[in-house]
Amino acid sequence: MTNLSMKKINMLALTGAFLFLGTSPAHAEAQTYTLDPTHTAITFHIDHFGFSKPSGKFMDVSGQVVLDEENPAASSVSVTIPVADVNTGVAKLDEHLKTADFFDVAQFPTAEFKSTSVELTGESTAKVHGDLTLHGVTKPVTLDVTLNKLAENMFKKQTAGFTASTTIKRSDFGITTYLPNLGDEIALNIESEANL
Repeated sequence: MTNLSMKKINMLALTGAFLFLGTSPAHAEAQTYTLDPTHTAITFHIDHFGFSKPSGKFMDVSGQVVLDEENPAASSVSVTIPVADVNTGVAKLDEHLKTADFFDVAQFPTAEFKSTSVELTGESTAKVHGDLTLHGVTKPVTLDVTLNKLAENMFKKQTAGFTASTTIKRSDFGITTYLPNLGDEIALNIESEANL
């Protein structure tokens, strides 16, 4: 396989970003990849009255990536995030975050990200544009994604590992409790693996 072909495969793998895809050089048709929920986590940080930037995490993220190797722009990713399972490591805080003051999980137990386009920025980086629906509100979000590794995992499954990040404003999604003292900007960091 030529260096150009390998470069193409690596670049195409990025199109699944949230994070999320693998690729196989043996197939040219569009293929569907599945997120590994045990190796996918979304961590958030928020400014706490200027004193610190505590974090929380979402696990058990699910989703699929449809990868079109011949036409990367036609690839897509769809991810569901179980907001109701937010975990900060502080039980009382988790319960508060689930109330109508913040995530209001009784009405909005999940968040969703659906890609709208992919912009390759390097051999192993891309900007993945999409729509994030959180707290019943949908807003555009861009993820900065790095492809960490593309290979078979220990179970002989074709796997792609990604790191991604973005920043959103919670007020854009109607979550305004304690503004402006509790930060508006939320930093999101994503680590993910997806399997063919």
